[in-house]
Amino acid sequence: MHFFKAASSRPPSDASASASRSLGRPLRGALAGLLSAAAALGVAEIFASFVGTTSSPLVSVGGTFIDATPRWLKEFAIRTFGENDKTILLTGIATTIAALAALIGLLALRHVWAGITAVLLLGSVPAVTAATRPTGTLLDAIPALIGAAVGAVCLAQLIKRVPETEGRTQSEAAVPDQTNVGRRSFLRASLAVATLAAVAGVLGRAVLNQRMDVEALRSALRLPSPAEPARILPNGLDVKTPGLTPFYTPNEAFYRVDTALSVPAVNSDDWTLRIHGMVDREISMSFAELLARPMVERDITLTCVSNEVGGRLLGNARWLGVRVQDLLEEAGISKDADQVVSRSFDGMTIGTPTAALLDGRDALLAIGMNGEPLPLEHGFPVRMLVPGLYGYVSACKWIVEMEATTFAAYDPYWVQRGWAEQAPIKVSSRIDTPKPLASLSPGGAIVAGVAWAQQRGIEAVEVRVDGGDWIPAKLAASAGIDAWRQWTWEWDATDRGNHTLEVRATDGEGVVQVEERAEPFPSGSTGWHSVVVSVA
Repeated sequence: MHFFKAASSRPPSDASASASRSLGRPLRGALAGLLSAAAALGVAEIFASFVGTTSSPLVSVGGTFIDATPRWLKEFAIRTFGENDKTILLTGIATTIAALAALIGLLALRHVWAGITAVLLLGSVPAVTAATRPTGTLLDAIPALIGAAVGAVCLAQLIKRVPETEGRTQSEAAVPDQTNVGRRSFLRASLAVATLAAVAGVLGRAVLNQRMDVEALRSALRLPSPAEPARILPNGLDVKTPGLTPFYTPNEAFYRVDTALSVPAVNSDDWTLRIHGMVDREISMSFAELLARPMVERDITLTCVSNEVGGRLLGNARWLGVRVQDLLEEAGISKDADQVVSRSFDGMTIGTPTAALLDGRDALLAIGMNGEPLPLEHGFPVRMLVPGLYGYVSACKWIVEMEATTFAAYDPYWVQRGWAEQAPIKVSSRIDTPKPLASLSPGGAIVAGVAWAQQRGIEAVEVRVDGGDWIPAKLAASAGIDAWRQWTWEWDATDRGNHTLEVRATDGEGVVQVEERAEPFPSGSTGWHSVVVSVA
């Protein structure tokens, strides 16, 4: 009994103390790397707030990653994550940085100068990507470089304070405890670096928001009355069937597909539009000058080329803006300029066939969406939209420049990546209700959805069950050739079991929706949308 009591009161053995040392130092080394990286990013954010959002390390690296991403991976991200794809990408980048930072901390435990060099090399990556972005300059590299220098200093100071030992052997028990002093020193330094990282990051965002409080400018903007109001909408335009997409898509629900990891904050007071290139006279105008021009109001459906058969990457809104045709004719665009390249505030380039801008359709530089100024994520203060063309060749958001040129002379962003130069929207339709795999009770059921063929309109929609005869659906009233059209069909669902519903549309020129399935690349998807439901 006395033996067990004595044994239980023994001090830790040399082996257990050694295990403590072997575990504690690596943990502190990894923490030193993580805290140093956080401080570097936070300080870089402060300086990026003065230089511009594209010089933010995460944004610049993410933007370059997007530019270099293979087409198939982009399409996979859009299909899988939808509008959350950017959040997933930024999370992945942050996780990668954290892992590298922890490894650098472990390296610095053995060779502190090797760790410092690794921090500086890691910081050079966002510096290079920021400077080489489409709108980047050498100035954009400064935030990342300063952040890397701060991170290197923090790492050196933290590693210096990591205790050499984490536990005491029996022979060390009588020696003054320098280990605890080292622990406290490391803890104080860690708290200081963590505070620097947090304060720097928050302050950087705050300074950026204070300098560019664009949302306040947007909220204060009063849209001018249209010189050409939208047509009076007919009765029966917006069918209120449960599950059916409404005629107007609310701004907060409108799809967003672009490459901007950080939504550009464009100050409308500083905004200018430059029209140049193959024109007789270059035009430059401010936002106030654009607002003073005659405004046109139209209902137009926008469609993303990445929309799969039955997909949701489209929406309909009432837009307010200035006709692009008037501006190009005022500039005296050359008859040899078959392409107009629009440039966004963040450097995105979109090429539009000149013919589509001069043929009388309602191509607009829009400032309003569904009765309010453009939301920031949809292009405030000004965006372009061209009915009848997929967005990647027409819908430049945050537009600041229009250059008259030729297809032979310049390939815009998406064309460089293999997408078609010209991309008219294909006639398409979709079943909104019932949902796939829905279970229906026997009896009457409403099948409903939307169809679209901008610039040609929808003349007919047909539905069939289990490959049988095509049956005409009932079309809602039309708002014009540039807006989608709702349709409904009353199905007498009496046969129990599984059934396949299919839909196809016919446009105003008599073209029937293509049956053959094709992926969006390179000029838009094709195929009949179908859903399988059960009647029980």
